[in-house]
Amino acid sequence: MYKVVKNERLNDKIYHMVIMDEGKCKNFIPGQFVIVMSYIDSERVPLTIYDYDKELKQIHLIYQVVGASTLELSHITDNIFSMVGPIGNPSEICMSPDLYKDKKVLYIAGGVGIAPVYPQIKCLKENGFDIDLIYGVKSKDYIIIDEKIKSVCNNIFYTSDDGSIGLEGNVVDYLKKIYNNYNYIVCIGPVIMMKSVSEFTKKLGIKTIVSMNPIMVDGTGMCGACRCKVDGKTKFACIDGPEFDGALVDFDIALKRMNIYKDEEKELLNRALGE
Repeated sequence: MYKVVKNERLNDKIYHMVIMDEGKCKNFIPGQFVIVMSYIDSERVPLTIYDYDKELKQIHLIYQVVGASTLELSHITDNIFSMVGPIGNPSEICMSPDLYKDKKVLYIAGGVGIAPVYPQIKCLKENGFDIDLIYGVKSKDYIIIDEKIKSVCNNIFYTSDDGSIGLEGNVVDYLKKIYNNYNYIVCIGPVIMMKSVSEFTKKLGIKTIVSMNPIMVDGTGMCGACRCKVDGKTKFACIDGPEFDGALVDFDIALKRMNIYKDEEKELLNRALGE
């Protein structure tokens, strides 16, 4: 059992959970994740590590309620049954920042994708980088951890679907205005957004790294649920990723796989909501 210190709702469907960790994840590198279970009979939920407090030995997670399992997680007030991690390959640029000193780096975050983006930019700032960010949301009400992001970014360019903050439009609309300033992009967010960014930058020859977030069960590559097609080869996001070259990812297959259990997930969520 792991003690839950906080499980705070940030907006309509996004939560910030703080868990006592006793130091197990203290040496995590941005890009890695944990798998949590609310109860002994719960599904396993993979969540990227958003931050870590080494002094208090607390791990910080941000998650969005999208189905029955994350809805169940949002109701936890005392303990969760299990937490395994850190799992996954760290961010390559954070692992070896000196190799990227000559790069003009731009990060792109969509929605809750800002959570895994934050520790990466924080790490790079500590290594002397000045990082710019395009942050896309539905509306200004969906902005989260804004002050923390501002504390580590050089420039932030906002986009929103309704024009309530920044440019009215999507992240690619803003990217078209500033792409000449960069030669290396890290993009994290909805698959359809990463696809659009990668298609645009591929034509320009700008290296773009994406973080794949498919269905995941055990986090060890044994179950095969998180497989995706990269450069014509089958890869597993949990052990080969989650980072891949966006120009090589088959996003159409990824989008189809995301919808495999859509009806079942909707049924489980409705049942959890008592509908």
